[in-house]
Amino acid sequence: MPKPSIDSNHTVKSGCKAEIRSATRAAQRFRPARVGFALLWSALASAQEMEPRAYSAAPVGTNFVVFDYARSSGGFSVDPSLPIANVQAKINTYAFGYSHSFGVAGHTASVAVSVPYASANVTGDVEGRPEHAYRSGLGDVRFRVALNLLGDPALTPEEFARRKPSTVLGVSVSVVAPTGQYVPSRLINVGSNRWSFKPEIGLSQPIGNWFVEGAAGVWFFTDNNDFFGGRRRSQDPIPEFQLHGGYTWRPGLWLAADATYFTGGRTSVNGVQDQDLQRSVRYGVTLSVPLTEKWSAKLAWSRGLITRVGGNFQTVSVALQYRWFNR
Repeated sequence: MPKPSIDSNHTVKSGCKAEIRSATRAAQRFRPARVGFALLWSALASAQEMEPRAYSAAPVGTNFVVFDYARSSGGFSVDPSLPIANVQAKINTYAFGYSHSFGVAGHTASVAVSVPYASANVTGDVEGRPEHAYRSGLGDVRFRVALNLLGDPALTPEEFARRKPSTVLGVSVSVVAPTGQYVPSRLINVGSNRWSFKPEIGLSQPIGNWFVEGAAGVWFFTDNNDFFGGRRRSQDPIPEFQLHGGYTWRPGLWLAADATYFTGGRTSVNGVQDQDLQRSVRYGVTLSVPLTEKWSAKLAWSRGLITRVGGNFQTVSVALQYRWFNR
């Protein structure tokens, strides 16, 4: 499953209007560009949205347990008007996930949950002085419900093994709950203290041993009403598009090339909007390898191609997956 959402922070420029400056002196205390460090968290969370075979069919009664590790590292670009430079981040994410497939009116459906733990080091120069931030703790739990509307109907494992792959059209809803570690007095937190929702539609088309997939969704966010000491932080929706293409040698053994584009996500605090519109393109590859009858591994690599504001991270992940069928 995609990696956890990690909250971002609000940045207020030094050139704000006088009425905004006088509205709250507390806001001036966190205006220094040091606050810009936290922008990388939401950018990284979006960058993790690159998952091939998300709408591939599975027999009803299939269970998966997944152990996943990902490391992201690289630079981060902020608004050039801010006195911040040379921002670098190293983020480690560990996740435990479970999913189950079942039938609904002849269609294949699935539910999944992922529980993450994250640790990160962020360094950079703020007004010419080196700064460092470290955070670790449980992240926000993520849930996903998916339903295939067209193609590959609900089948038993025996029926599934004899089927001929066909076009699959599916929909899903992902939900990120505010369960992660969150301290209101901190600008940078592992948890987001808000709900996030992403409805998505996806299409998977087999072409012999090849496959092509695409997905489009939009992240929506509730407000964080206790941001940095009681402020209200809101964020605009983030439309997201994914494209994958790959080759399958045999069940469980496949290679995919991945690309994703996302934009939007501009934030505001107490109604004051930031200049932090995100617009990024990422690319990568994913390899799935069966290890035994029930165990498999998945290796993935990705990095940024175009980044307007946010992180140009390189991410490497390794996942172990255990599968069994209900009888």
